Amino acid sequence: MSARKSRPGRSQFRLTFLGATGTVTGSRYLVEAGGRRILVDCGLFQGYKPLRLRNWAEFPVDPASIEAVVLTHAHLDHSGYLPRLAAQGFTGKIWATRATRSLCGILLPDSARLLEEDAGHANRKGYSKHHPAEPLYDEAQAQQALRLFQPAAWERSFEPVPGLRARLHPQGHILGAAAVTLEHAGARITFSGDIGRNHDPVMRPPAPPAPSDWIVVESTYGNRSHGGDHLEQELLSVCRRVLARGGAIVLPAFAVGRAQLLLLLIARLQQRGALPRAPLYLNSPMAADVTALYERFAGEHALGPEDFALLRERVQIIGTADESRALNARSGPLIVVSASGMLTGGRVLHHVRAFGPDPRNAIVLAGFQAGGTRGAALAGGARSLRIHGEQVAINAEVVALQAASAHADSDELLAWLRSAPERPRGVFVTHGEPDAADALRLRIEHELGWPAQVPEYRDSVDLLG
Repeated sequence: MSARKSRPGRSQFRLTFLGATGTVTGSRYLVEAGGRRILVDCGLFQGYKPLRLRNWAEFPVDPASIEAVVLTHAHLDHSGYLPRLAAQGFTGKIWATRATRSLCGILLPDSARLLEEDAGHANRKGYSKHHPAEPLYDEAQAQQALRLFQPAAWERSFEPVPGLRARLHPQGHILGAAAVTLEHAGARITFSGDIGRNHDPVMRPPAPPAPSDWIVVESTYGNRSHGGDHLEQELLSVCRRVLARGGAIVLPAFAVGRAQLLLLLIARLQQRGALPRAPLYLNSPMAADVTALYERFAGEHALGPEDFALLRERVQIIGTADESRALNARSGPLIVVSASGMLTGGRVLHHVRAFGPDPRNAIVLAGFQAGGTRGAALAGGARSLRIHGEQVAINAEVVALQAASAHADSDELLAWLRSAPERPRGVFVTHGEPDAADALRLRIEHELGWPAQVPEYRDSVDLLG
């Protein structure tokens, strides 16, 4: 499975890892087939500063030489670099499911606005090392990228470039999420994207892998188990405790999938009297728009009309910035769900500043926290966070929910691989921090008997060799 040069006289089919190596972010896979280039995913690096700086670095190949992008799903660590790529000369098609295109229509402009707001705030407060601070991309560039999208149907072959066949398979995880299978010169490779869970309350189970010579598999939870899937009980316990002492609960949540799940579970608990009917707020215009998309794509997930009716009844949507500021002036008992899930930006940071210093309150983390993010710092026991250039004391109770992830755990990853209809030539383990990726590699080798390796940044492999 080591990298080799393509043999003379044979059609080239090469994979180069431009992201998601040693980290759960920055998913970018360069595929060269018959002299043409495409990307599978085009995500933002997040977390530690050396990783974030890769977003600003010169792209490893000329963006204008890339003829297409195929997206697994809309999360920003898989799609969020698209505006920057387009601004640097990429003009090809971006292939994705219709739901992923619709989600990117919300996420990419929102990401641009947050980047612009952060740069503006840094300039006003003077805490940036760059003068003036500039956003990685702006909203006009996000809209430019959105004009390049081309919808792809589930389980229907298409050619992102001549001579390369692609197919998208349902993968659970979030609305529109897919695994991508590419075929060229008789060789097939499947990219797992992010793998969903078999018993997710919102999404349906992932489909088995397509027949493949090679599999690129994520490993976010490659060394962990989610346990007994008692998310509702976890939520009930912490919410009862905090509301009983008059506290406010801040739930940082990913706007796609997790926000909807958390709101629905809390609303159900309140409806049946297990929790007091404290005010329940969603302070994320993006998450509110995403919820409407889930209702629009009703056939692609497990939620029904009664679930959306309950959300409309119980959840108060915070729309304007003024309403958000007014919410910060309130005291508990109350519950606020707000993005982003790893505290990397957005309105939730203002809530952490407002509610974090009071020990009656709680900050409840509900998903994976990538190393180097504020969420990871809190999960690791930090009692202060740097927010908007200032240190904020965190005296509030901090709880990390164990069963809230939309990612398959180690056992579920092995089960997904095991369901493949044929043995692959090898597996590349990506999209995980080093311990998780290597733990999954070992399990693949020992339990499945398949060759597996954890590639490094910019490693390249000949898929025909």
